[in-house]
Amino acid sequence: MSTLTSSVFRTETMTVPGGTETIVRGGRDLFPLLPQALHGVRRIGVLGWGPQGSAQAQNLRDSLARTEVVVSVGLRPGSRSADDARAHGFTEENGTLGDWLAVAADSDLVILLIADAALAAEHEKIFAVLKPGTTIGLSHGFLLGHLQSIGSDFPAGHPVIAVCPKGMGDSVRRLYEQGATVNGAGINASIAVHADPDGHGTDRALAWSIGLGSPYTFATTLADEYRSDIVGERAILLGAVHGLVEALYRHFVIAGADPVTAYERSTESITGPIARTISDSGLAAVRAAAGDEDLFDRAYSAAYQPARDLVAEIYDEVAEGTELRSVILAEQRLAIRPMSPIAGSPMWSHSTAVHARRTSVRAGIDPLTAGLFVATMVAQLDEFAARGHAWSEIVNESVIEAVDSLLPYMHARDVAYMVDNCSRTARLGTRRWGPRFQAAYEQIALPRVDAPADQALVKQFLDNPAHAALAAAAELRPAVDISVERPTTT
Repeated sequence: MSTLTSSVFRTETMTVPGGTETIVRGGRDLFPLLPQALHGVRRIGVLGWGPQGSAQAQNLRDSLARTEVVVSVGLRPGSRSADDARAHGFTEENGTLGDWLAVAADSDLVILLIADAALAAEHEKIFAVLKPGTTIGLSHGFLLGHLQSIGSDFPAGHPVIAVCPKGMGDSVRRLYEQGATVNGAGINASIAVHADPDGHGTDRALAWSIGLGSPYTFATTLADEYRSDIVGERAILLGAVHGLVEALYRHFVIAGADPVTAYERSTESITGPIARTISDSGLAAVRAAAGDEDLFDRAYSAAYQPARDLVAEIYDEVAEGTELRSVILAEQRLAIRPMSPIAGSPMWSHSTAVHARRTSVRAGIDPLTAGLFVATMVAQLDEFAARGHAWSEIVNESVIEAVDSLLPYMHARDVAYMVDNCSRTARLGTRRWGPRFQAAYEQIALPRVDAPADQALVKQFLDNPAHAALAAAAELRPAVDISVERPTTT
């Protein structure tokens, strides 16, 4: 695990199961230190204007507004995002919007936030125009995995750092804006220093993370980051939750529930009260709040091992490069055949009716749904722990990102909408693995729910060290929730 030391920011020790981790707490009071921590970076170029690109460019610009550091946005010729970037204050006239390669050539820190597959295809063009010593910044380790798979590497002599927010771009921006009234509000982030020829990589990464508004920053490696991130979005963050709600909706309808009630007991239960309970009180609190601990325990027992097996399979596919290669191959197909929306099953037609009932009917925690969902989340926690990830990474990638970033958006707009409006890498992964989770729930877990609970497995859940790790991380969380409004159309 990477060591987190800084010559500018104060580090703190966080107690986690089996030891301690070093973290850095964020806050707007630290913004005056950012230029010093950037160590000579006077121009930051953000390449791309997707959800992360737009959020990070705006947050960094605002955090560095009273300094001489300039944040600019680089877009490819003809980009459809140019007008939106101009609407948010990045313009050719003020020198903060330009051609992507020109911006890269003029920057001291180049943050690469274009799509993963596009970055895999175009990285050589970017590397070729960089000034000597320019710092290469990433928010995802996908490119490292791709370079390793083709026997290549980052160019020598350039610092390579990563800052990886544990939430979608929209929440990175929304919580940063809430930080104007609640100091430290934001989305947690990990940092990685992959190459550090001048010795300032960690400080630069911390400055970037704090500038984004991260409440706390923890250290990882670029390899661990992309493995946990890609696995997580295929499992509990997106793929598994989509497969689960599809399976549960069918299960409840077959059992006689009307479609709206089936939607409430499946999707609404997860994205609403289950997510809020975990965010506020932790995983074990869901069992206590479910109202039927025996059914929760039986559902948990039935789902844990099938979910663990799938998470382990996904992890192997990611670690061996198979999953990354599938994304790159899909990008070639998508050039001629765009992805179809995923919201084709009948359940999503009831979303509007369910949301309209919220003022009169408050969805509760369904114990069957809760047991299956928590079992899947814990399966991911346990698999990451077995693979040697740090506890901060484990709980952020498996729990905090879900309940404090993605699930609130799913609650506002529905799970299928979220899947169809996330990154291409995540969308592709959900389409590949969501049906596998759905089949596991329908064919393995749900048929076993009537069997007695595995008390040893339940005890393992109640004694899981993840509870302590999550509680330690929760102490660093500002008292602020994401406010998300449902759009008028979906």
